[in-house]
Amino acid sequence: MSSRRILLAPFLWSARNRFFPAGAFPYKTIGVALFGLAIVVALYLISYRVTLYFHSQSELGIILSLKIFQMAWIVLFAMLVFSCMVSSVSTVFLSQDNEIVAAAPVSPAEIYGMRFFSTSVYTSWMMVVFSFPVFAAYGHVFHAHFLYWPLLMLTILALAATATCFGMLLVIVLVNLFPARRTKDIVLYLSLCFGVFIYVMFRIIQPEELVNPEKYGHFIEYLSSISSPAGPYVPAAWAANFLSTYLLDRQVDWLLFGLILVSPFSLFFLGEWAMECFFFAGYTKSQESFGGYRRFAGSVRHRSRWQWILSKELKTLFRDSAEWSQLFMVGALVMVYLYNFTLLPVDRSPFAKEYITNLISFLNVGLAGFMVASLAARFAYPSVGAEGGAFYLIQSAPISMRRYLFTKYLMYVVPFTVLSLVLVVVSDHLLQIEGPMWWFSVVTSTIITWTVVAMAVGFGALYADFKAESRAAALGGMGAILFLLTSLAYELCVIFLGSLPAYRIVKKWLKGSGFMKNDLYLLAGWVLAVLALSFFLAFFFFRKGVRHLEDLE
Repeated sequence: MSSRRILLAPFLWSARNRFFPAGAFPYKTIGVALFGLAIVVALYLISYRVTLYFHSQSELGIILSLKIFQMAWIVLFAMLVFSCMVSSVSTVFLSQDNEIVAAAPVSPAEIYGMRFFSTSVYTSWMMVVFSFPVFAAYGHVFHAHFLYWPLLMLTILALAATATCFGMLLVIVLVNLFPARRTKDIVLYLSLCFGVFIYVMFRIIQPEELVNPEKYGHFIEYLSSISSPAGPYVPAAWAANFLSTYLLDRQVDWLLFGLILVSPFSLFFLGEWAMECFFFAGYTKSQESFGGYRRFAGSVRHRSRWQWILSKELKTLFRDSAEWSQLFMVGALVMVYLYNFTLLPVDRSPFAKEYITNLISFLNVGLAGFMVASLAARFAYPSVGAEGGAFYLIQSAPISMRRYLFTKYLMYVVPFTVLSLVLVVVSDHLLQIEGPMWWFSVVTSTIITWTVVAMAVGFGALYADFKAESRAAALGGMGAILFLLTSLAYELCVIFLGSLPAYRIVKKWLKGSGFMKNDLYLLAGWVLAVLALSFFLAFFFFRKGVRHLEDLE
């Protein structure tokens, strides 16, 4: 067996045992696959209806839909690059098995291949799975030929590999360029690089040009501007332009296709070369002492049990630079998220402004919920497994597992609630939302946030992996997949059931007419159903997590 296969064997065997346990039929894996397929179908149907609406308007609608297509590729690429950069710090330089691997008779290039494969799986699986139905909807709307589907899959996989290679290459170079004595300094540089990178990406795609036709002297100039290819030097733009050309002209641009396929191989070989030159020097730097000193307190202030656990959680989070540094990414995403609302052309819409803004506010509840679910999977879900071998201290402490998990829930639900309210309230302010829709968006997003965070903590306890290499590694397990699919299904159910009562109440309010009893009964029924469903899901998974941790004792 070759050295590369030996290095990959532990990762592959653990994945096989996790999803296909020996001596047992994989009922759970099949169930998760069917559940995920249902979510993918739902995303496809939603994307299809939205794309079809743009496509059916006019030639301008077709161009705008393709521009959104390009923007989606570039934003996904930017997020994936930073995710790979943060994960690469842990997988390449801070992995627990580095001492064994570095002492083995293998070259740094072979180690790079192993780390590339594991990092790609950890950071790219969600992008590949959930982006395919969105981009597939374009193929259906544009009546693409059969060749579009293999081209789309090859493009998604090539772009994911390119982002991983680019992120790992930057990490290897940055660790050696900056004489960082502490890992948090390295990740801080990565966070600053991400801020610059996301700014450059938005300057390339120029989203404000989509809604500013008055800038141009003639309508033809406006069409020419927004239909021009975006970012000719960015791999994500190559992918978007390549598929856009095929959707419109049914022709394969072999030059772009060659660039898309060659880019990951070129960056991979460049990363191997950088690994050969810089790995051991960077690995040595990452093992240096933190420095400084620790002054022991003369007396210990009395604290309650939950205060001690909360203090431990905060110290654990901020001592792990790979975790708190991602707050930079969250801040950048929030700014970009809210910035998009300032560019919406609601004043130039052919429909009444009030109807359009209320519709956007309603859909914004789902978008904010999806962001909360993804962040909860990154922070709240792996918090129990992150205790590692020290979990026995929690087991021996004079505190019940129920209170322990509830303290973790309180730690995460407060910042997540603030984040959700900022996204919803600020966007409603920018859209000038008042009346029932304001209350609907705020209350619904709050309920969704409280439920999703409780599910994240419960799933994290139920599928706690105390031997995970890092928090990012825990996201590749069965529990993380189940949590993401369950939370997405829950949010889609809440939004779908609330569409009819919200529409009837807001429509009556905008017209200034009184509410009918049937409208109020429908709204009350939806509220009771959402509260019952939310309480059941939160309580059920939280209780399952508590019982699982108690059984470990």
